[in-house]
Amino acid sequence: MAKNKINVTSDNIFPIIKKFLYSDQEVFLRELVSNAIDAIIKLKTLVQLENLDDITDDFKVKIIIDKINNTLHIIDNGIGMTKEEVDKYINQIAFSGAEEFVKKYKNLSTTDSNIIGHFGLGFYSSFMVANKVVIFTQSYKTNAASIFWSCEGDPSFVMKEIEKRDRGTEIVLFINENKKEFLDYDRILKLLQKYCKFMPITISLSSKSKDDKEKEIIVNNTNPAWKQNPLQLNDKNYLDFYHELYPNQLDDPLFWVHLNIDHPFHLTGVLYFPKIDKRIDLQKDKIHLYKNQVYITDNLEGVVPDFLSLLKGVIDSPDIPLNVSRSHLQSDSSVKNISKYIIRKVASKLDSMFRKNRDDFQKKWKDIKIIVEYGMISTQNFFDEAIKFFVFYTTDKNYFTLEEFKEKIKETQKNKEGKIVFLYSSDKEKQYSSIKEAKDRCYEVLILDSPLSVHLIQKLEFSYQDICFVRVDSDHIDKLINSRKEDKPHSELSEKEKQDLKNIIQDNLMENCKFSIKLEDLSKEDNPFLIIIPEFLRRIKEMNSTIGKDIVEEKGDKYYQLIVNANHILMKKILKEISEEKRKKIIQEALNLTLLSKDLLCGKNLTNFISKKLEDLIQE
Repeated sequence: MAKNKINVTSDNIFPIIKKFLYSDQEVFLRELVSNAIDAIIKLKTLVQLENLDDITDDFKVKIIIDKINNTLHIIDNGIGMTKEEVDKYINQIAFSGAEEFVKKYKNLSTTDSNIIGHFGLGFYSSFMVANKVVIFTQSYKTNAASIFWSCEGDPSFVMKEIEKRDRGTEIVLFINENKKEFLDYDRILKLLQKYCKFMPITISLSSKSKDDKEKEIIVNNTNPAWKQNPLQLNDKNYLDFYHELYPNQLDDPLFWVHLNIDHPFHLTGVLYFPKIDKRIDLQKDKIHLYKNQVYITDNLEGVVPDFLSLLKGVIDSPDIPLNVSRSHLQSDSSVKNISKYIIRKVASKLDSMFRKNRDDFQKKWKDIKIIVEYGMISTQNFFDEAIKFFVFYTTDKNYFTLEEFKEKIKETQKNKEGKIVFLYSSDKEKQYSSIKEAKDRCYEVLILDSPLSVHLIQKLEFSYQDICFVRVDSDHIDKLINSRKEDKPHSELSEKEKQDLKNIIQDNLMENCKFSIKLEDLSKEDNPFLIIIPEFLRRIKEMNSTIGKDIVEEKGDKYYQLIVNANHILMKKILKEISEEKRKKIIQEALNLTLLSKDLLCGKNLTNFISKKLEDLIQE
C-alpha cells in the first residue's frame, strides 16, 4: 500500500478546482462520465488495432446512486488503468491520458481518435461535491493487478493492489453533507439528460435505498441524427430528433440544415428553422454545442452569428477550443472558420429551396423572413448570398426578388432624382387610404412590416444607389413619385391668401397639436389635411425604438407635418368665414377627422371630440 502526495506544483490544487476551474458544480458528472466514455472508446480502438478478439463485451457506463451509503458510482468496462497509469494520470495531474493515448496511436483515423476528456484534471472536479473519492480499476492487460486509490480532498492519497476485479474503472464519490442534491434520482437524471444525452456509449442510471430500488434505465441516444448520413434520414427522422431535443416544443420546425464537413475542420450538426414571424425575443430553446457528443453549452457567441441564434438544433465539433473547465469558448481562427461555414451552408440551403420550389419557399417566407433580414443587416457575406432569394411581397400578395421588382417598376415609379421608388407600407390597415391612392395611380406597394425593415432599407439603399424606399404615407403620393401628368393642379389661392390661411390654421390648432404647417397645391379631390412624418425623421424614430429610444416622440408633435391642401374648397370657406368661432370649429373638426384616420387623436382631444359628437347627435 502506498501513502503519498499528489504530484502537483502547489498544495492549493483542490481550492483552485473548486473555486476557479469549474464555475458550475454540476459539471462534475459530465467530466466523470466523459472520462468513462473515453476509457471505452480507447479500448474499442485497441480491439481493432491489436486484434483483441477475447474482448467482446457490450460496452456500457453505469451510474448508480447509493442512498444507503451516500455515494454516487460511475462504472465503465473500458480500458482500465495499471498501477503505473494511475500514478501517472491521477497522481501526476499535469499529464493527460487522452493526449498521451492519441500521441501513441497518431495514425488512427480522425473519427477513432476523438477522445473526449483529459483524464486527470476533469476527474478532480469530483471534489466539488465529494469529501472523499475512491477509484477501483483493472487494466485490460491481463497480467496487471487491480488497483485501489482513495483521496479525501487534499494532496494525500492511498493507493494499493487489491483482489482481481472485472476490467474497467469504478469511481465512488462520497457526497458532501451539503451536496445531498446529487444523490437525488431526478436531479442526476436531469443532469445526465442535459450533458450526456447523446454520448456515443450506452449510459444507464439506477438507484438503491433502504425503501426502494429504482429500475435501471438507459438515458442516452448513442446515434443521434447529426452523426448519421443525411442520405439515410427522412423527414420523420429529423422531426423526431427535433422533438427529442426540445420535448416541450409543440410545433414542428419549417425545415432544417444538416451540417457535415471534414476539412479544414470537423463539424456536424442539424439546425432547425422554427416559426419566428415578427418576434426577435430570446429563444428559450437555443442551439446546443457539443464536443464529440458531450454537451458543452447553449451560449454559442462567436461560433454561430447572432442572426442564426434564432434557430434551434445542435452543432458538434472537436475543433472548438474550450478553456480547461469546458465552460467557455476560446476565440481563435477555427471558431471564425466554423462561423463562416455555417453561414455559407444556411445561405446555400435557402437558395436551393428558393430555386427548387419557389411556391413552397414563399409559403414559408413570413415565418423565416426576420431571420434572413437580421442576417442581411449584420453579416455582409450572408447579405451577398441572400439578396438572390430575398423576396418582397406586395399588398396584392405578389412576390418579387429585388431585381424582379426593379424591372417591374423602373419605368413608372421614379422620383425627381431619377431613382426607382420602392413604395411600401408597414401596416396595411392603418395606411389603407395612402395605399389606395397609390394603387389608384397603378403603383405597386410592398409590405415591409418587420421590426428590422427600416434597418434593411438602409442597407439596401447603401448597396443599390439607384433605388430608394419611401413609406406610402410619408407624403402625398404625387410628391413621392414624379408624376408625368401635364395637368398638375394650379394654385387656387394667391400668395397672400396662402399666408393668411397658414396663420389662421396655426392660431386655431388644438392644444397639444404642435405641428409644423406646409401648404401644398394638391387636387381638389384630395383631403383638406394630411398629417405625415417625413421619411428620414420616421426612420430615425424607428431605428432608435429598437434600442429603447424614441427621438421623435421625445421632441413632440412638431416633428409631424400638417400638409394643408390649399386647393380644397374648405380652405376658401375658412378664409371667407367672418365668425372666429365658426372658423375654429371648421378647422378643428377637419383636423380631428384627419388625426382620427392616422390613429393620432388621443387623450383630452379624443375625449372632447367624442363628447362633442354625442352632443350633436342629441341635438339633432
